[in-house]
Amino acid sequence: MKFIIVGLGYFGSSLSIRLTEMGHEVISVDNDIAKVNQYKDRITHTVCLDAKDQQALSTLPINDTDVVLVGIGEDFGASVMAVANFKQLRVKRLIGRAISPLHQTVLEAIGVDKIIRPEMESAERLAKSLDVKGILDSLELTEDYNIIQATVPTHYVGKTIQETNFRQKYNINVLTIIRLKDDTNLFGRPQRKPVAIGVVTPDTVFEAGDTLVLFGRMEDIKKLLQ
Repeated sequence: MKFIIVGLGYFGSSLSIRLTEMGHEVISVDNDIAKVNQYKDRITHTVCLDAKDQQALSTLPINDTDVVLVGIGEDFGASVMAVANFKQLRVKRLIGRAISPLHQTVLEAIGVDKIIRPEMESAERLAKSLDVKGILDSLELTEDYNIIQATVPTHYVGKTIQETNFRQKYNINVLTIIRLKDDTNLFGRPQRKPVAIGVVTPDTVFEAGDTLVLFGRMEDIKKLLQ
């Protein structure tokens, strides 16, 4: 896919680099030439221009771009102007980053296709992982359902998935198990590496130290982990 990402701050640069590494074509835009030069070797294309200038934006290959994301956070005015300009240029899909409820309201009024608040989302994800003892990470799919990683409770160690009967008792599916395996590092020294064991079966036995990857409602997951 082809992306245009505006803003080479921490969020915009990290996203641009990751998408480039994944094989996508990325054009990252910033009005700071120092940032443009800083990331030019790690992102497909970096361009120095002012996103508040609609004529300057029109020089970008907008018709060939699948997603435009305005990642400017700190400069409220620049973010709103950039989003409005891209909206007028009729991009295929427009995503805006908001850093406050007011910012989000303005972007919604302009009519972006999606609004992200990465700082809030990261905070909520961390809060959920800290809320219940044993939860290591949490991914919210909808308001009701989550995929979480949790340390296997000791009273399940040595039992099979069929014996624990999570699905019938708690309405929860075990997607996979992450287990530490012996390996060596680049220097040939022994280390333990986390590896997903693949699709589990009713006969899969829980071992001490296992990390369970579970799918279900958070309130049901809390009951299972008690």
